[in-house]
Parts: sequence; structure tokens; C-alpha cells
Amino acid sequence: MQLSKIRLNENKEQIIINRILSDESIDFTKENSLPLETLMAYYRCVIMEIETKFRVLNEQLSLQYDRNPIESIKTRLKSWESILRKVRNKNIPLNLESLEKNINDIAGIRVICSFQEDIYQLLESFLRQDDVKLIKKKDYIKNPKPNGYKSLHLIVEVPIFLQNETKLMKAEVQLRTIAMDFWASLEHKLRYKKNIPEDEAEIIAEELLECSEISSALDKRMQAIKNRIINN
Repeated sequence: MQLSKIRLNENKEQIIINRILSDESIDFTKENSLPLETLMAYYRCVIMEIETKFRVLNEQLSLQYDRNPIESIKTRLKSWESILRKVRNKNIPLNLESLEKNINDIAGIRVICSFQEDIYQLLESFLRQDDVKLIKKKDYIKNPKPNGYKSLHLIVEVPIFLQNETKLMKAEVQLRTIAMDFWASLEHKLRYKKNIPEDEAEIIAEELLECSEISSALDKRMQAIKNRIINN
């Protein structure tokens, strides 16, 4: 009963915060329509720049190793709703300068690789490029999250070449294998399922962790098979 009261109070507080932020965001959007649209265009440009870099690397490595290390590339521009949620969670000012400075993942690129060793090979080649600046790296492959999540995350800064200037823009890059991406996609969908009893949620969390370990074992076995084929 006490837990229900706490959740009810949290929900009421969240509704109030959302209303305040919504009113503020409406005013902000009206006053900064063109600058905001321009900033989002810059983020679309940095996505194109980084995606092109990885496609060039994929082409070059395919000639060298007679296979494509990259299975697919997914890109996304964070929605305005998600940006506002980050503004609230980080408790940062709602202005263009603050968004650009404090939110590093408005532009996102996800690179899906065939094998785990491809991830680190691509990482090395990508970061070796003169115009790529590494801001932050989190290796959830070597150090998975408690729930079993595995991926390699980078925050990078890359120049985009505009009509009359060069502008540095930040983006998040994720590198993962097919198995890691499959697990993460399903876990993400299940995580937002509402009204799951706490005891059932704990069982599901254990199952997901076990599935993560199974997918990791699959990655290692496929890597071993590939190495045997290459060495014969």
C-alpha cells in the first residue's frame, strides 16, 4: 500500500513537471522555430557524415578480407519529445546552446557487425581518422550492464562542411553484433510493457539475462567457426 502511495505521488509530480515543461517548450519552439530547425538539420548532416565514413570503411575492408564486416547501419534523430525528456532529467536550461552542449545523443548511428572482432577493428579504423574526435567511450561488451545489455558506445565530434563554414557536431555511435542487436531490440520493447507485477518482472529480468549470456556464447562460437574456416 505504501509503495502504491509513493508511485501515485511520483506520478502526480511527473504530471506537474510535464505540464510546466510542455508550456515552456511550446513557447521555446515558437520563438526559435528557424534556429531549431537549422540545428536539427546540422544533426542530420553529422549523421550522413558518420554513416558515409563507416560505409567507406566497409568497402575498403571488404576488399581486404573478401567480406563485409558491417551487416547494416541504422540512424536516428532523437525526437523532440525525447529531447525534452532529457532536458527534464538532466535539469538543464531549455535553449539551443544548452541542447548542443549537454545532450550528446541527438544524432545517433548504430553499426551492426557480423562478428565481435569486427567491432574493434572498425573502432580502431574510425577513431584513427584525423577529423574524428572521441569525447567518451563506454564498452558494454567487455563490461555488460547488469541486465545483460552489450554494445560499444561512443560520443564523437565530427565536422560538417556547410556552405560558408565548418561546424563541429557531436553524435552517438553504437557498435554491436547481430546477436547483441537482436537481444537489445527485444529487451527494449519488453521494458516498456506496462503493469507487470513485480515478482513477474524479476523472473523476466532473469530470463533476459540468461538470453544475453546465450547470445554472447553464440557470438563466440560463430567467431571460432569463422577463424577455423579462415585458417584452413
